[in-house]
Amino acid sequence: MAAVFITGGTGYIGRVLSERLVSRGHAVRALVRPGSERRAAPGCAVVVGDALAAETYAGEVAPCDTFVHLVGVPHPSPSKADQFHAVDLASIRAAVSAAASAGVKHFIYISVAQPAPVMKAYIAVRAEGEALVRAAGFDATILRPWYVLGPGHRWPIALIPFYRLFELWPRTQEGARRLGLVSRAQMIAALIDAVEHPGPGVRVREVPDIRKAGAVR
Repeated sequence: MAAVFITGGTGYIGRVLSERLVSRGHAVRALVRPGSERRAAPGCAVVVGDALAAETYAGEVAPCDTFVHLVGVPHPSPSKADQFHAVDLASIRAAVSAAASAGVKHFIYISVAQPAPVMKAYIAVRAEGEALVRAAGFDATILRPWYVLGPGHRWPIALIPFYRLFELWPRTQEGARRLGLVSRAQMIAALIDAVEHPGPGVRVREVPDIRKAGAVR
């Protein structure tokens, strides 16, 4: 069983992931903001700290061997470019620093599907996050969803018929698959698979891989 440190442990993906990992016998430490302790999943060891400041939680990462970074601006949009730098980039810098100082073996990072014709600032920040993970020398799994459907995140469902058409046309097939929609359940399954099956080097999981992991589970 893995010992897993999760940033964003009370978030849209983090709380459900924490709950599932605990139910599967893994030891989970969830980083939460002050005042959010009760929002952590039952069975987690709660670490109170600031995801943007490694020094507030780095000492609590060990002895975890796996680090899952889930902090980011909710509901990304082109109008939030400044927030992407202030939150997404600052938090991945802190996470890489904390994980490296704790001797973490496997780093798991949710990036974003790329390239894409929109959301340039968001993609640039997440690509920089990927570069930080690679430069740190971790064995790592990088997941690249485009949009994760789930509670409070359902508006793109109306686009599913168009995605299916684009996936059938040779000229648009590759882009439609790379920028396809995934469900929160599929993301959780892909993250659990990454935790339970770490591999050497840096592995990138695109939308088709995330869907496949969800289908298996």
